[in-house]
Amino acid sequence: MRVVLAEDLYLLREGLVRLLEAHDCTVVAAVETGPDLLDALLTHRPDVAVVDVRLPPTNTDEGLQAALTARRQVPGLPVLVLSQHVEQLYARELLADGTGGIGYLLKDRVFNADQFLDAVRRVAGGGTAMDPEVIAKLLQQPARNVPLARLTPREREVLELMAEGRSNAAIGQRLFLSESAVGKHTASIFGKLDLAPSDDDNRRVLAVLAYLNGAG
Repeated sequence: MRVVLAEDLYLLREGLVRLLEAHDCTVVAAVETGPDLLDALLTHRPDVAVVDVRLPPTNTDEGLQAALTARRQVPGLPVLVLSQHVEQLYARELLADGTGGIGYLLKDRVFNADQFLDAVRRVAGGGTAMDPEVIAKLLQQPARNVPLARLTPREREVLELMAEGRSNAAIGQRLFLSESAVGKHTASIFGKLDLAPSDDDNRRVLAVLAYLNGAG
């Protein structure tokens, strides 16, 4: 897996490079500024980008904006954003183009190697990997659109776990449901969100995007 990494803290950047390369990833570029990130993304077109939201020269949302610009030029470019704090605006900007291959994790998660690497792989595969705290923040307000309001509390629980990138089997284990029961819930969710029959993975991504864009 080819990875572009953007992180301005030297020790964290080098640590992430070592972690990724120890798990069958090739870091084709490791940069520390927004302009360098955009150049690396457009030059290398990696399988996934791991990007700190805040990068020089502005140290505001330079990393996120560079990633969004690259996704406009390379549609579907997988991007996993790392942030020190939950910022709803950043999450919504990342979701706004309505495609998959996106993730948003709090930086603390990188210290859990298995969780971080799982998120990298899911995003590279075109899925979603949203931090539970990001989802919780987005869910503090009631749903704004009618399709989401149709979901039962159990269906919202299933969709929340879907947003974290969990499989039906994993959702079943968390909620103490059989995999077939989870499958029935996901089918109901797709129907209530007016998602036409298509590839199941694609509908999962669309359901998650609808949920997170309309949840708060």
